[in-house]
Amino acid sequence: MLIPRPAHLAAIERKLDDNPVVALLGARQVGKTTLALALAANRERVTRFDLEDPRDLARLNEPTLALEPLRGLVIIDEIQTRPGLFPVLRVLADRNPLPARFLVLGSASPELLRQGSESLAGRIAYHELTGFDLAEVGGEHWRKLWLRGGFPRAWLAEDDARSEEWRRDFVRSLAGRDLPGLGISLPPVLLQDFWTMLAHYHGQTWNGSELARAFGLAHTTVRRYLDRMTGAYLMRQLRPWRENVAKRIVKSPKTYIADSGLLHVLLDIASARDLARHPKVGASWEGFALEQVVRRTGARADECYFWSVHGGPELDLLVVRGRRRRGYEFKRTDSPRVTSSMRSAMRVLGLDGIDVVHVGQHTFALAEGIRAVSGRDILTEITPL
Repeated sequence: MLIPRPAHLAAIERKLDDNPVVALLGARQVGKTTLALALAANRERVTRFDLEDPRDLARLNEPTLALEPLRGLVIIDEIQTRPGLFPVLRVLADRNPLPARFLVLGSASPELLRQGSESLAGRIAYHELTGFDLAEVGGEHWRKLWLRGGFPRAWLAEDDARSEEWRRDFVRSLAGRDLPGLGISLPPVLLQDFWTMLAHYHGQTWNGSELARAFGLAHTTVRRYLDRMTGAYLMRQLRPWRENVAKRIVKSPKTYIADSGLLHVLLDIASARDLARHPKVGASWEGFALEQVVRRTGARADECYFWSVHGGPELDLLVVRGRRRRGYEFKRTDSPRVTSSMRSAMRVLGLDGIDVVHVGQHTFALAEGIRAVSGRDILTEITPL
């Protein structure tokens, strides 16, 4: 079973029309190759290289000679393994007329690929592919998506047990190969322990010193590991809003395991029943709903914040675009209520409004400018910016 991803396909087509090189980035196993093949099916001339295939590596032993004659669309998978290809792509991207366009696929963020892609400045566009979201699986399936997460094979598994098994194997594989390749120099067992500790801090303000003590590392090293995992699309860091509106504002980011399904296997949550009884269920709902709202609004990472004053009011998510400011709270309850924090956020931050996303069945007004939005209504009630 394949779930079509027309919004991503259309975005990549548009960027290929406007740029000689497009980078399709996202976590491993999120569906980048499948999406690239779907794109290729609509084109007459396509050449594909998989840089994890020794035969394709041999074909690219002399990359300029291999790539220069090609016409149409050229797909290069796992580009992060060969950053030396970027200078070659720069030369090929500057030809006029342009005989070929390049779609490069990678499991690392633009920041991790910066050294190689600097030579492509002005020639390359980026598109991030996330796991399945509510727009793709349907709002009525939000509970299943929350439990299993958005990785295609986890979502499409025959049952919850098989989904859990795949996610456990995936975590083990990442800890054993991919994350060490990003410069996280911990043995696989300790790396998985580190990731599990991050799961226990899911939805909390970053405390690198505590994690550093637990592993006998410098706090700067622990922070670098967090940044690398964020760059690999496995973590989300939500920056604090630092406008000078109050004293003693929190200045450290909040951290989340980006995919709720991975969070759950790291916390040994196997079923909906386990999730409902787990002490991190509220934080899990916050992270899941936050991801869905961010994707629905179309907000970039640099437009998303949280707001917190030490010992005072808080706001889970603040989205800022131009003069527009909207707040979001995430409550694992079916009877949300207006809080003093919400009223403070409305007044102090000058918000256009607050949506309180909850697990109940109904969407309704709570107060002027504040409303309760059911998780199943995110698609219809949360509007793109």
